[in-house]
Amino acid sequence: MRILLVGATGTLGTALHRGLADRRHDVVTVSRTGGDLQYDVTDPAQVADLYQTVGQVDAVAIAAGSVPYRPVAELTADDYQAGLTGKVLSQVSLVREGLTHVTESFTLITGVLAREPIVTGAAASMANGALESFVRAAAIEIAPQRINAVSPTVFTESLDVYGDFFPGMKPVPLADVVRAYVRSIEGRQTGQVYVP
Repeated sequence: MRILLVGATGTLGTALHRGLADRRHDVVTVSRTGGDLQYDVTDPAQVADLYQTVGQVDAVAIAAGSVPYRPVAELTADDYQAGLTGKVLSQVSLVREGLTHVTESFTLITGVLAREPIVTGAAASMANGALESFVRAAAIEIAPQRINAVSPTVFTESLDVYGDFFPGMKPVPLADVVRAYVRSIEGRQTGQVYVP
C-alpha cells in the first residue's frame, strides 16, 4: 500500500515509519521540518497542497497533534483554540481534503486523556474526545473508505520525560501502538478507537 504518514519525525512517527516499511508498505513521510515533504497540517491550505503534491494514496496515518497543558484556571480561549487547531482541526482537514485522494483508510491519533483525565490535561481531553466522536460519525458517512483512531497512553519509551504526568497509568510500548495502526490500516473495521 502507498501510505501518507503525517508526523513522521516524532517518537511515534519514527516507530510507525519503521513498522510500516518493515511490512513492505510504500511510505511517504510528512512533518513540519523533516521527512519526504514538509507541510504544516494546521493550515488547511497546506493540507490541500499536500494532497495535490502527493496524489493518490491508499491510506493516511497521522501521528501528529499538539495541545497546551495548563491548569483549567490558567487555560485561555486561545489555549483551547490552539488545542482544537493543533490536534482536532488538523486531522479533520486531513480527512476532509483526503476524501478524493485516499482510496482505503484514515487512521487518526487521540490518546488516553479522552478516557482518563490528568491535572493540566483539560485541553487535551477535549481534543481527544472530539476526535474520537468525529471518527465514529465520519465512519458512517465516508464508506467505503474507512476511518479509525489509535488512542494510546504514555509510551514506555517516553516514561523518563512524561511518566510523572500520568501517575498510576500503565505505559504502552511503541511496538503495541504500531500494531494498532497496522490493524487499522490493513484491517477492515471502521469507526473504531483502538486502545493498545
